[in-house]
Amino acid sequence: PVFAGMNGSAIENFSCVIYNIFLMNCTWQAGRDAPADTQYFLYWQKSRDDEAMECELYIKDENGRNMGCIFQNVSIGTAKAYFMVNGSSKDSLIQFYDEYIDLYKIEKLMPPSSITVNCDEIKNDCIIQWQRPQISHSNKDKCFKYEINIKYK
Repeated sequence: PVFAGMNGSAIENFSCVIYNIFLMNCTWQAGRDAPADTQYFLYWQKSRDDEAMECELYIKDENGRNMGCIFQNVSIGTAKAYFMVNGSSKDSLIQFYDEYIDLYKIEKLMPPSSITVNCDEIKNDCIIQWQRPQISHSNKDKCFKYEINIKYK
C-alpha cells in the first residue's frame, strides 16, 4: 500500500536550498512518532528521464541518524525534481515522504560581483556598475532586480 507504515513516522520539515551555483543541501526532522532506531534515506530524480540517485553525503545527528544531505554538481533543469525520503526500523514500517520541487525556486543567489563606483564631485553624480551573479538555470536576465541603498557619511 502507498501509505504503509506507522502514522507519524515519516520525516517532517523537509527543505532544500541550492547555493554556490551547483551545491544542494537538503534537511529534515525525524517523524515525531518514529522509533529511535529509524534511519532515513534520501533519493532524488532530476526529471522523469533521469535515474533516481541516493544521497552520497548524509548529514547525521548526534545519534548517527541521517537528517540531511549534501549533493554536489547539481544542475537545474526545467522539470520539477522528485524527492523521496524513506526510512527503516527493526520495530515497524516507516512511512515515506515525497515532494516535487522546482529547483530554480530554491536557488540562493550569490551577491553581484565586480562592483565599481565612480563619482564626479563636480557633476555631483556617481556611476555604479556590477556583474550579475552566476546562476545555474535559464531565464538568466529575467530573474534580477537590484536595489541600491546609498548612505551619506
